[in-house]
Amino acid sequence: MRTSSSSSSTLLNETPSRNSDSSLGLNQNEANLADTSFSPRIPSTVSPSPPSVIPPPPCPPPFLKSPPPPPPQLPQYSPIGKDGVPLPKLKPLHWDKVRAAPDRSMVWDKLRSSSFELDEEMMESLFGYNIQNPMKNDETKSKTPSPSKHVLEPKRLQNITILLKALNVTAEQACNALMKAGNGLFLQQLEALVKMVPTKEEETKLYGYKGDVNELGSAEKFVKVLLSVPFAFLRAEAMLYRETFDDEVIHLKSSFSMLEEACKELRSSRLFLKLLEAVLKTGNRMNVGTIRGGARAFKLDALLKLADVKGTDGKTTLLHFVVQEIVRSEGIRVSDSIMGKINQRNKTRTAEEKEEDYRRMGLDLVSGLSTELYHVKKTATLDLDVLASSVSNLSDGKAKLQHLVREELSTDEKSGNFVRSMNSFLDYAEKNLKELEEDEHKVLLHVREITEYFHGDVSKVDEANPLRIFVIVRDFLGMLDHVCKELRNLKVPSSPSPLAPFR
Repeated sequence: MRTSSSSSSTLLNETPSRNSDSSLGLNQNEANLADTSFSPRIPSTVSPSPPSVIPPPPCPPPFLKSPPPPPPQLPQYSPIGKDGVPLPKLKPLHWDKVRAAPDRSMVWDKLRSSSFELDEEMMESLFGYNIQNPMKNDETKSKTPSPSKHVLEPKRLQNITILLKALNVTAEQACNALMKAGNGLFLQQLEALVKMVPTKEEETKLYGYKGDVNELGSAEKFVKVLLSVPFAFLRAEAMLYRETFDDEVIHLKSSFSMLEEACKELRSSRLFLKLLEAVLKTGNRMNVGTIRGGARAFKLDALLKLADVKGTDGKTTLLHFVVQEIVRSEGIRVSDSIMGKINQRNKTRTAEEKEEDYRRMGLDLVSGLSTELYHVKKTATLDLDVLASSVSNLSDGKAKLQHLVREELSTDEKSGNFVRSMNSFLDYAEKNLKELEEDEHKVLLHVREITEYFHGDVSKVDEANPLRIFVIVRDFLGMLDHVCKELRNLKVPSSPSPLAPFR
């Protein structure tokens, strides 16, 4: 019996560790049954199962493998507005909050809660999440139209809502102003109104809406009410045209006048002509023996190339040389005309003093060319195509207004005030437009003449850009001012040198 017990004990010790681990979940009866399966063999008529066969271990208890229970859900907090309705959720602004500092004065201490009011409706329209809240109460649903009530696209709704804030008038006020064509709307309000103009498809949708108008959003309701006025948005465009007409005409006349003055300046400038003469003589001398020599005139583009031709010192350019020659020549002319009247001082001046006087006076004169050609430089910033387009747009706007007043609204009795007001303006506009078109024609003729005056026949390049000559002269004047500044800072050598042309 001891031998059997020891062998049984040995078998138990040699059982795999998983069986030992699994036995932790057995009850006492199951443990007794396990012990008897390994008891010594007793003679019996029934042959016992082989001692080497070990029954499979029981499955582990299910609670050892189950996941932990989920944490309890925290209650969701919804901020409540002044009217007791939950505030819609907006996109967050990420910032670092500053803690209050009771021991020091801060800028935030000066802010008053009542000094600034937010437009919360605009904020919600611009920065709200498009999330439908299933917990809305009946009161909220009655105040806010459901998505099915919207007629226009969301993006379009948002744009019109923003424009309504800029307009800042009720639909009734806007309708009254459009009917009378009075001064009830300012320029910015008319611009906002014109930007609201609906497409044909949007008009059809708004006209076709037969439900309660009050259930529509503020933007759709405003446009729908406005459409009750005949040709409402054409009226708005007409009023905007009238509001901006004078400013546009003044700007165009000022531009045409500037062009006239620029043409006169180029024709009458003696000093600019002197510069062209100096460049022509210098260029012909440098081009002797080449096909470019013997020129009687040159395209003004060459003025911009003078700074590209450098002297043997690598610093002095052909532009420096030409300016120095002009400075000395003009200095002598001015100095002699002034000093000739003061004979006594003129006799006592040394040669060096005379040269310095020539240089100083000549530089003052040459550097003043930019001021003399002031309108030429300003004209170079203009775009003749834009000016011509502006005149054309004014003419088209007048024709559009005539069609609206004298055809579309001529038989509408309710539009009598609007028609009378616009007819009076049309007489004024026709007179000003006629003068403006005459000014435009005259200026274009003078611009062509000034191009022919300097370049001869008008080339395709000049034809494509009629103000090209003014641009060239402006750029050249900038280079000239730079060289004059350099020459003022240049120390005059005591003895002449090849690069010091003051003889």
